[in-house]
Amino acid sequence: MSEEVNIVKEEFKASNEKSIAHLDEELRKIRVGKATPDMLRSVTVDYYGTQTPLSQVANVGTLDGRTLTVQPWEKGMLKECEKGIVNASLGLAPQDNGEMLIINVPPLTEERRKELVKRAKAEGEQGKVSVRNHRKDAMDYIKELKNDGLSEDEAKVAEDEVQQITDKYVAIIEDRIERKEKDILTI
Repeated sequence: MSEEVNIVKEEFKASNEKSIAHLDEELRKIRVGKATPDMLRSVTVDYYGTQTPLSQVANVGTLDGRTLTVQPWEKGMLKECEKGIVNASLGLAPQDNGEMLIINVPPLTEERRKELVKRAKAEGEQGKVSVRNHRKDAMDYIKELKNDGLSEDEAKVAEDEVQQITDKYVAIIEDRIERKEKDILTI
């Protein structure tokens, strides 16, 4: 029986790791004051009839903390890259200089920073809900094992361990949100 309990705990940890990875991905999409190539990660471009990620048709880089550059590998893709960035609704206006796109990232206003902090906190809450749902599933499975012959003491220990794992992952999420909030509010 204890082997089955260990499997439950390992699956629980794996599910929580996926939740953390998803949270990290969502937080990466929220821009802070600096220009980073990650800001354009969600942009797709019409590449000969197929929607393709921008990073697969162009080189995305930064000139400085406020300027992004997009240099397509094929000059004919310049207009498509520009269209993809505009259509992504990121609030960025690319400028075409004939060889590459130059994107000036405007500084965030105080109001916009507060909106981004709210969005980051909402993503954190989603992550916590996900962890709690995984906890419920693990606890339900432990109860099934208890009905199948797991002793009450072993079940109690397993439930306590699941709760400790839950607390650990909730603390990780809170730490990530706190750091993201600090990044957003730093001018």
